[in-house]
Amino acid sequence: MFSKLLIANRGEIAVRIIRACKEMGISTVAVFSTADRDALHVSMADESYCIGGPTVGESYLNLSAILSAAIVSGAQAIHPGYGLLSENPRFAQLCAQCGIAFIGPSAEVMRRMGDKDEARRTMIAAGVPVIPGCDVVETLEKARAEAEKLGFPLLIKARSGGGGRGIRLVNSMGEFDNAWQTASSEAASAFGDGAVYLERFLSPVKHIEMQLIADQQGNVVCLGERECSMQRKNQKLLEESPSPVITPEQRAEMIRVSTAAAKAVGYENAGTIEFLYDKEGNFYFMEMNTRLQVEHPVTEMETGVDLVKWQIRVAAGMPLGFTQEDIQLQGHTIECRINAEDPAHGFRPCCGTVSFLTFPGGPGVRFDTALYQGYAIPPFYDSMMGKLIVHGKDREEAIRKMQVALGDLVIQGVTHNSALQMDILCDPEFRDGSYRTNFMTKAKWQSGSSGEH
Repeated sequence: MFSKLLIANRGEIAVRIIRACKEMGISTVAVFSTADRDALHVSMADESYCIGGPTVGESYLNLSAILSAAIVSGAQAIHPGYGLLSENPRFAQLCAQCGIAFIGPSAEVMRRMGDKDEARRTMIAAGVPVIPGCDVVETLEKARAEAEKLGFPLLIKARSGGGGRGIRLVNSMGEFDNAWQTASSEAASAFGDGAVYLERFLSPVKHIEMQLIADQQGNVVCLGERECSMQRKNQKLLEESPSPVITPEQRAEMIRVSTAAAKAVGYENAGTIEFLYDKEGNFYFMEMNTRLQVEHPVTEMETGVDLVKWQIRVAAGMPLGFTQEDIQLQGHTIECRINAEDPAHGFRPCCGTVSFLTFPGGPGVRFDTALYQGYAIPPFYDSMMGKLIVHGKDREEAIRKMQVALGDLVIQGVTHNSALQMDILCDPEFRDGSYRTNFMTKAKWQSGSSGEH
């Protein structure tokens, strides 16, 4: 087992990893930007190193600075968290060249699955159902021809990256040329790769993801699904498990397909297979996230498996301490993402100083955050302030518990979206579980809801 680990991230995920390491008896090394000198993860870690200026390009994406901090501190492993460098194969490869364990899959597997076009072909070969589409198109002329064959509406999707960037919905050929150019330009700017491919647009659909953990001995276990259909502009707002629409038979088949997919690519560590689920009950592979997901606490609360600890153990060469038969979904879990944004004004990102703060508590309630009273939220990073997670004996109890927890959460000094989350929980379409990925596009949600609790 590692004795010292560096966390190449910030915010709540850095705090989450540090806590797991402390429980495992592992010393921790934090890295931080000049804007994060007073961040919670910096004070929690055993050692900390400033790696650059306030923007992510100057600091949290600065590969050489992070690796230098790891070498100077004597860290044996690096946990990238999610986002930032977590799906960067070059970083994983450089870690290996420096003799530092990367907490995640190999650079080769990351490249294969991070290239969504290649991932699609790999899944077809493994017998996984995929959405009808085409391979990467190099020119606008070829793209038009493929679009004619595929039909409209369709999606233009970036081969690299994620987070909803480099994706355009096209309803007719008249929209196609501009959408192809903008999707490719956005992908090139965000990921350094402007390659795009086409995929049939399925709607209405649900977004279901299957959590996997795999060790170096070839064992793969699926920890069940998360319902991630509550989204705004391809960004998740709320997740739950189990999905209110997946039957036990469908779950078993999705588990079988997901584990087969992971074995087909020789996957190691934590990863997630994402599916689209249509109104006829068919599911199709969308992509694989080769990292820890933001919403991993949903699975942890539902199964009792600490994913971060098992990521570290697997990277250290330990075999999984459980099998597929040991995994049972217990009760129901819901997570709400608490973002520093103003839903009443176009979901404008907000920053400021937290003047007063209280967290909800009690059995089955968890708030993953890096906030503290007096903390000044910097304007340079993602707007998520924390994740509120609750677990109940069934879905109805989990909804009620989340409503109470949201009411008990007080964050003053910064506008946030907890009132919007409360409104979502009360909506009939959410309550009956029929909501789809287009839920937030409806007129009543466009102005949102806001307020400081």
